[in-house]
Amino acid sequence: MSGWFFAQIVHTGRLPLFCFFMAFIVGFAAIRASVRLIRAGVKWWPGNLTAGSVHVHHMVFGVVLMAGGGIADLAAPPFSLAWRAGAAGVFGLGTALVLDEFALILHLRDVYWANEGRLSVDAVFVAAGVTALLLLGASPVGVKDVADYHHMPGGTATSAALVATVAALFVLAVITLLKGKPWVALLGVLIPLVLIAGAVRVARPGSPWARWRYRDRPGRLATAIRREERIRLPLIRAKNRIQDVLTGSHGQPLTWPGRTPPAEPVSARRDQAGPGESVDD
Repeated sequence: MSGWFFAQIVHTGRLPLFCFFMAFIVGFAAIRASVRLIRAGVKWWPGNLTAGSVHVHHMVFGVVLMAGGGIADLAAPPFSLAWRAGAAGVFGLGTALVLDEFALILHLRDVYWANEGRLSVDAVFVAAGVTALLLLGASPVGVKDVADYHHMPGGTATSAALVATVAALFVLAVITLLKGKPWVALLGVLIPLVLIAGAVRVARPGSPWARWRYRDRPGRLATAIRREERIRLPLIRAKNRIQDVLTGSHGQPLTWPGRTPPAEPVSARRDQAGPGESVDD
């Protein structure tokens, strides 16, 4: 095991990435364990950190750690592998704390245990998966060092073919994003076949591609809806069950600590009211 570690991680210069990955995994596991203990009301576990009436979210500490790790890496001596590895570990820990509350940053409100909060878990799993692939030697669209291609026979033509390939994959990534498949596009950067499949297959209903291209093609739109209902939704439900086991159950109603939820507009309540029902307060 030690021989593999030195051959595949240390000697290839991936030790900082390895430290980032391990700190990221440990940090995410630790913070999820902490919030689940807080949610369960375990008496011996410290509760949420507050400053007066302000709940200090752990993404605040994550931002500080990311800044510290990034600055330390920039200040590290060029050939100090240990320094760079330590800075990467700090950066990985901070990244875990930030991505664990990614949904809160996106929605600008506390959706941690709501259905919207699942986006944070998705972001963490994708980041961990991509980092693991990089550790195993994968590289974006298979490119390692463009300069190496100049020393090959026909280096200029090979370099031109490489640029054309990268440009084509970029177009496929844009199409995949427009089809409402951001995670497929991200994974496809490392595995081009996934990117090709995402660009060729039918778009998700409601995506920009479906709105633009399926407006006058009801058959194609119906296919997209059927695929969503038969394939994607069952997969999402299965993924959600696995996530709930690993990270805690989501789906609780949104709450506004210290105040009541904003009142629903009267016009909206009037639209939802049945015959003879009053919408007056």
